[in-house]
Amino acid sequence: MDAKRWKPETYPQVIPYLVVDDAGALMDFVLKVFDGVPADRVPGPDGNVQHGEVRIGASMVMVGRARTPDARTTSMVYVYVPDVDATYAKALAAGATSVQAPADQSYGDRSGGVRDAFGNQWWMATHLRPASG
Repeated sequence: MDAKRWKPETYPQVIPYLVVDDAGALMDFVLKVFDGVPADRVPGPDGNVQHGEVRIGASMVMVGRARTPDARTTSMVYVYVPDVDATYAKALAAGATSVQAPADQSYGDRSGGVRDAFGNQWWMATHLRPASG
């Protein structure tokens, strides 16, 4: 086996995969809030998104449509962004609810969190300085 072919070349090694009732809506949320770039949008037989992929910088987030209610997942995702306050505001405008407003943290990040319509928590941060110890 060619060592260079164990994963697609343009994909990171670890990719969060979020499974919800409306993958298209979650994909649109990630695109709006994190200035994501759509990488793939696969429709199911009914035309709704069955599987989608969104790039955020060098990272990838995959979303899928739950086939049954017990297949739904919720996650907590931490995303570094250039301006946490602006991204937090965009998330609220896109329908998220606040978990914590952005604040400076002792570990050197300014971070805040929101919950999307599907129950996933999105924590966003801008790194300000090395952690104080």
